Amino acid sequence: MPAADFDMNEIHWLMDMFNTVDVGLVVLDRDYKVCIWNGFMENHSGLLPSAVKDKDIFDLFPSIDEQWFRSKAEPVFVLKNRSFTIWEQQPYIFRFKNYRPITGKADYMYQNATFIPLTTVTGDVGHICVIIYDVTDEAINKLELESLNKQLEKISRTDSLTQLHNRGFWEETLKQEFKRLKRNQGQSALLMFDIDHFKRINDEYGHSGGDEAIRHISDLLRKTLRETDTAGRYGGEEFAVTLLDTDVKGAITFAERLRSLIENSSIYYDEQQIKITVSLGVAVYEESFEKHEQWIEAADSALYVSKEGGRNRVTVYSEDMANE
Repeated sequence: MPAADFDMNEIHWLMDMFNTVDVGLVVLDRDYKVCIWNGFMENHSGLLPSAVKDKDIFDLFPSIDEQWFRSKAEPVFVLKNRSFTIWEQQPYIFRFKNYRPITGKADYMYQNATFIPLTTVTGDVGHICVIIYDVTDEAINKLELESLNKQLEKISRTDSLTQLHNRGFWEETLKQEFKRLKRNQGQSALLMFDIDHFKRINDEYGHSGGDEAIRHISDLLRKTLRETDTAGRYGGEEFAVTLLDTDVKGAITFAERLRSLIENSSIYYDEQQIKITVSLGVAVYEESFEKHEQWIEAADSALYVSKEGGRNRVTVYSEDMANE
């Protein structure tokens, strides 16, 4: 085969591969005008190579983040080094629709990209090649896995009946707050309360009625909480709330508001009205507490005094209770 024929065949093969390879290939000059546009780019953009040739890439695709794109491309022109970007940094360069059947729910194609300097015989970089990789399947799988892990994490720290934090997670947050106060001082309060005569509710309405009472209390508690407060189901019909940056006056105000809200509410279960009250104990953080469990014990002691004193009331912990 003559050398000229071989060269022509080689060019034909290269052009055929260039247009059929399953990645996007775009060559831009120093003014960011399109010089080469392969079949992948044509298929996904709907634009023929003749329609984009010598056109400014940013005029053709206004959705491209020009400032970000230039920050990636300019070092390639100047330093003659490759540059890479992944979909976690920028979901896509060209907003192409996603046509993959496996990840059809994705609105657009997630893309990784490589920026390659194209040097002349003199060693200058007058053009760059941008290679676009479709990584939609990989991206969607990773996003779905992250979403699933977040759901599992939430389930692991949530009480199924009340949708409040479970005891383990709530107590861990209290422990962290205790350590913070030990380091930086400050004031926070712990509120513990339970449903009065809960056994009577279970006996009269069954455990389903008791569960409904617990859910009702949980809903009212969520409506009362501030964004910085952390509430949890401590066990059975007992609840706990950490009130951050709250002094004794603020804690009493919160507790009385919650107590009154519950007292004046009603539950309708199995066509019967159930009236509920709660007893509450409040303990403000004290420097004398050596561990967070003592803080819990203090609030629980105040709760016990509320129940012994007639229920449906708020009691603040004092050192006298520790000596009783």
